[in-house]
Amino acid sequence: MLQQTQVSRVEEKYERFLQKFPTIQRLAIAQTKDVLKEWQGLGYNRRAFSLKRLSEIIVKTNRGKIPEKSEELLRLPGVGPATAGAIMAFAWNAPSVFIETNIRRAYIHEWFKRKKKVTDTEVLLLVEQTFDKKNPREWYYALMDYGSMLGKKLGKDNPNKRSRKYLMQTPFLGSNREARGRIVSLLLERDRTLGDLRKACDVKNNRFLEALKALVSEGAVIEKRNKFSIAK
Repeated sequence: MLQQTQVSRVEEKYERFLQKFPTIQRLAIAQTKDVLKEWQGLGYNRRAFSLKRLSEIIVKTNRGKIPEKSEELLRLPGVGPATAGAIMAFAWNAPSVFIETNIRRAYIHEWFKRKKKVTDTEVLLLVEQTFDKKNPREWYYALMDYGSMLGKKLGKDNPNKRSRKYLMQTPFLGSNREARGRIVSLLLERDRTLGDLRKACDVKNNRFLEALKALVSEGAVIEKRNKFSIAK
């Protein structure tokens, strides 16, 4: 939930989500529509689809237990190096090397004060050399708090602007994210034909078709008997 989403927006949703789906087994057997309804308001619905698929895989292949090895986590939908590393550190307190926004900001601020286009490879090398292997959980907590503080303190001088990966987030209005979110919201109400969906979506035709095609390709939306619906 915290991927590209502020904590203030996540807090309330997180508590409600855990009340609705208190175990990974409950999440695995839930209807995708119910999962998406709880996710509404957070954006990036792809994360909700991935989480649902992930729960099904873990229940089916690992008796409902989240893997404790990085290579196994990385095989799960929606899990990349940063997520796998965070799970290893925070869930299992196991040595792992990863970076996210606040970690990147802290290292660039301390080690790359004048350099531009700092690569994540350079940052990861320093993380590997400096992190606390005996208690990575607490170390990462402190590091991320420090990076968060720097973001508030430095404002426009945000060190992450000197990262090669730095990109200003594009506006939501008129974006593919808006089209995807609109399609999902409409299909949560009821199944729809292509014409009905296109008309109700009220976004440019090329963005509508691109977003719908991506949702179908990902398995999030299915077409049956000339109607589109959320996958079960």
